[in-house]
Amino acid sequence: MIFNLEEQFPQIEATIRQALAEDIGDGDVTTDCIVPAELVLAGRFIAKQAGVIAGLKVAAQTFALIDQTVQFTPHVTDGNTVTPGQMIAEVQGPGRALLSGERVALNFLQRMSGIATLTRQFVAAVRDTPTTILDTRKTAPGLRLLDKWAVQLGGGRNHRFGLFDMALIKENHIAAAGSITEAVNKVRANDPQQRPIEVEVKNLVELAESLALNVDRVLLDNMSLEDMRRAVQLTAGRAPLEASGNMSLERVAAVASVGVDFISIGMLTHSVQALDISLLLDNPN
Repeated sequence: MIFNLEEQFPQIEATIRQALAEDIGDGDVTTDCIVPAELVLAGRFIAKQAGVIAGLKVAAQTFALIDQTVQFTPHVTDGNTVTPGQMIAEVQGPGRALLSGERVALNFLQRMSGIATLTRQFVAAVRDTPTTILDTRKTAPGLRLLDKWAVQLGGGRNHRFGLFDMALIKENHIAAAGSITEAVNKVRANDPQQRPIEVEVKNLVELAESLALNVDRVLLDNMSLEDMRRAVQLTAGRAPLEASGNMSLERVAAVASVGVDFISIGMLTHSVQALDISLLLDNPN
């Protein structure tokens, strides 16, 4: 799936509004008591560790939704690599708006940058192979658009967005249907849109059954390197192969070397380590 930010931005804006409402509620009591309404402040977003920046547009929109007069000036572009101490962006505007939006803007920016940074590391690990790094649906509830956008900015690609844009027949579906063949036949008989079908297999016998059904992709679940290598040989290009399960930076290059087309990695989004970024406001005095 190719994620198009421009098409999805209204939904992203709704996510930002919800985050602001959650944090500010009926008012930022600390800021409103301390900061004069007329005070204008300026500040800088600074990277405190190396990584890939993602979410600048989201951070800018966070402040704009509080006060449209806030000026957000990026010094890098989403997808750029930064070093410790590097200025990421400048912001200027009513002090109350900057302080009330600070945490929400940083939460988005740090999480997205953490995802993009880890994704870039996985992409770099397989750069000498034709294998593509994919995300999964293991995203934070309500943040899937942002999580998957960050994966793209890190150089990865998006798997299906949700349960609606692709049929992925997994172990429990197969158990409910009785067999892989029966599960595939039911999808083909009952899906009026005839969406792509992927089947998850755990051994070479299930792979053979899936290939005979001419499915669109086969997911090799938690297979050993040797079994994946044999799977690539047996498939011989008849269907794209995706590897998944217990993937790590230490293992991903070896998995890619067997010849799979895709590697999907849940930890890109389910175990996010936020990139350390600070917003430092200048003293108006």
